[in-house]
Amino acid sequence: MAILDVFLPAASGREPDDRLLQNLKDYTSISFALIWQRQAIFIAASLLTAFYFDAANAAVFYCTIVFCEIQDIVIARRVKRLEPHEHEAIRTNFIWIMLNTMLSSGAICLYAVSVALKQDTGGHFTPLFFLFAAALFAAMNNHQLVKVLTLRLAMYGISFLFIVCFDIWVTRPSLESELWLQFFTIVFVMYFLIDCSIVYLKLYRKNLAQLEALRQEHELTKAAYVAKTQFISTVSHELRTPLTSIKGSLDLINCGALGEVPEKMKTVVDIATKNSERLSNLIDDVLDVQKIEAGEMSYSFKILDVRDLVEDAVASNEGYAARYNVTLEYDPLGEAPLLIEGDEKRLMQVMSNMISNAAKFSHEGGTVTVGCRQQNGKIRIFVQDRGYGIPAGCEDKVFDRFSQVDSSDRRSVSGSGLGMNISKEIVDHHKGNIAYDSTLGEGTTFYVEFPEVLKFN
Repeated sequence: MAILDVFLPAASGREPDDRLLQNLKDYTSISFALIWQRQAIFIAASLLTAFYFDAANAAVFYCTIVFCEIQDIVIARRVKRLEPHEHEAIRTNFIWIMLNTMLSSGAICLYAVSVALKQDTGGHFTPLFFLFAAALFAAMNNHQLVKVLTLRLAMYGISFLFIVCFDIWVTRPSLESELWLQFFTIVFVMYFLIDCSIVYLKLYRKNLAQLEALRQEHELTKAAYVAKTQFISTVSHELRTPLTSIKGSLDLINCGALGEVPEKMKTVVDIATKNSERLSNLIDDVLDVQKIEAGEMSYSFKILDVRDLVEDAVASNEGYAARYNVTLEYDPLGEAPLLIEGDEKRLMQVMSNMISNAAKFSHEGGTVTVGCRQQNGKIRIFVQDRGYGIPAGCEDKVFDRFSQVDSSDRRSVSGSGLGMNISKEIVDHHKGNIAYDSTLGEGTTFYVEFPEVLKFN
C-alpha cells in the first residue's frame, strides 16, 4: 500500500479518475505514436557506444530498453480499452506506467553513467548528450502525466550531477577549471529542461481546458437540440389533429355534402381550403426535416423502373399544375426499362417537389416537361419549365431550408422553403445527385441522377 500512496494522485473519487484516464490515454497514444522514433534513437546510441566502448554493455542496455518498449505497448493497449467506471484498473495501469518509467529511465541513467566512467575525467560529451536528449524528449512528450515526467527528469538530473560531481570529487579542481564550468553548465541545462517541461505542461492543460469547454458547449447544444426537436414534434402533432378536422369539414362543404354553397361563401371557403392544404404540407415538411436531423427517416429500397415512376408522378401532379394553368408534358424518350434502386414513396416526394416548383415558377399557360434519360451509366430524371429562371449564384439558397428564390418581381410564390432541402437529403441517401441548369428569363431544368442497375433475367 505504501507504493500505492506514493504513485497514485493525491485526489480520489470519480472526477480525478476521469481526468487520470484522459491523461493516461493521451500519454500512451503519444508513446505509441513515437515508438519508432525512440527506437531509432536507442539503436543509434547502442551502436555508437558499442563501437567505441563496450559492446556487451550496449547489448544489455538495448535489450532492457526493448523490454520496456514492449511493456509500454502492452500497457497502451490496456489503457485504450479502459472505461471511466473502471476506477481500480485505471489506477493499476498508472502504477504500471510509473514502474516501467523507473525501469527505462534507470537503464538509460545507468548506461550513461557506465559510459562516463569508462572515459577520462571531463570528457563526457557523449553520455551527457544522451541524458540531455532523453530529458528533452521527456519534457516534450511526457507532460500528460506530471509524476512520470517528474520521475524521469529527477533521475536524469541525478545522473547529470553524478557524472560531473564524480569528476570534481576525484580531481578536486580549482573553481577556475573546466570541470566547474561543466558543472554550472549542467545546472543551466537542467533549468532549461525544467522550463521546457513547464511550458509544454501548461500548453497541454490549456488544450485540455479548451476541449472540456467544447465538450460542455456540445452537451448544451445537444440539450437545446433535443428540446427544439421535442417542441417541434409536439406542436406539429398537436396542430395535425385539429387541422385534419378542419380539412375534413371544408371537403364536406366543397363536395356539397352539406348542401349547396352560397355564391358569397365560395371564395372564402376556397381560400380556407387552400390555406389548410398549405398548412398541412408545411407540417409534413417540418416533420420530415425533424426525421432527417434525427436520422429516423425510413427507406424501403427495391428495384424501380424510372419510366413508371415519372409517369405516375406526372399523373399525380396534373391537378396541382392545373391550379397555375400549367400543362405537364411527359417525355419518355424510348421504351426500354431504366432501372434504379430506390424507395418509391420518397422518390415520388422528390418528383412532386420538383414538379410543383416548376409549375409555380412557370408563366401562366406554360408547359412543364418531365422526362428521363440514360447517360454515362446513370439514370437522369429532369423537370423543365419555361418560366422566370433562377439568378446565378443561388445554388445554396435553392437547397437551403426555409428559403426561396423568386426572380420575378411580379408575383410571390407560396411554399415552406423546405421541399428542395428535403429532396436533396433523400437523393443523397440514394447516393444520387440533384442539381439544376437555369437561364434567367428562359426557364430552369432541375434534374436528379442515380446509379443505373443492370438486372439480368
